[in-house]
Amino acid sequence: MTECKQQNNLKDCGCSYSGCPRKGKCCECVRYHRGRGELTGCMFGSEGEKTYDRSIENFIRTNS
Repeated sequence: MTECKQQNNLKDCGCSYSGCPRKGKCCECVRYHRGRGELTGCMFGSEGEKTYDRSIENFIRTNS
């Protein structure tokens, strides 16, 4: 397994949820949201991400 580059990832992390324990840990974030049938915050634009609604429906709605 490769080393997590959390500090490097943080500069590009689009998640605005300050209490997220997966912030900067991309593989954990993807695994968590995929398991819930969601997309990660970095997939959304800034306005869509701020809703904290990671559903595919919200992604389509905010990017249409």
